[in-house]
Amino acid sequence: MRHGPIPGTRGRVRPLTLLGDPVLHTRCVEVTDFGPELAALVEDLFATMYAAQGVGLAANQIGVPWRVFVYDCPDDEENRHLGHMVNPRLVEADGVVLRGPEGCLSLPGLEAGTERHDHAVVEGFTVTGEPVTVHGTGFFARCLQHECDHLEGRIYADHLTGWRHRKLMRQVARASWRR
Repeated sequence: MRHGPIPGTRGRVRPLTLLGDPVLHTRCVEVTDFGPELAALVEDLFATMYAAQGVGLAANQIGVPWRVFVYDCPDDEENRHLGHMVNPRLVEADGVVLRGPEGCLSLPGLEAGTERHDHAVVEGFTVTGEPVTVHGTGFFARCLQHECDHLEGRIYADHLTGWRHRKLMRQVARASWRR
């Protein structure tokens, strides 16, 4: 049984920030006002994530340099994880390191094998300022680490080295969305 409206139904779809925009490589600022502007941003993030068929979206991916992200992501057992985090901190990333395909709505249509831990714990707050802790395993742990990276001004390509990085950068250069 669902309580309350479906996330994003009151939001508007915003344009995605694409690789090359400086906001993607700038550390986002802490949220200090847990008011209606934040609530509207979270709704817009959900609406935009769903429109782009993503599993997570950070505020800087729509040009807002705030420490906020949303997610609707399965773990490896197909359990759905739906929520948002304000001022999140990645407090644990441990377990086995796995290389798996990783994409990003700011690099549409591209992906690369990226190493991530298979367990992550993130602490933060809800849109109303309530403390929250989220535990993720498998694909959901990857998602949590990916979104926390965005808020630090990093993208998954920053984790790549050698031929994987060179291959992705060649694909970026040829991408139709490239400016």
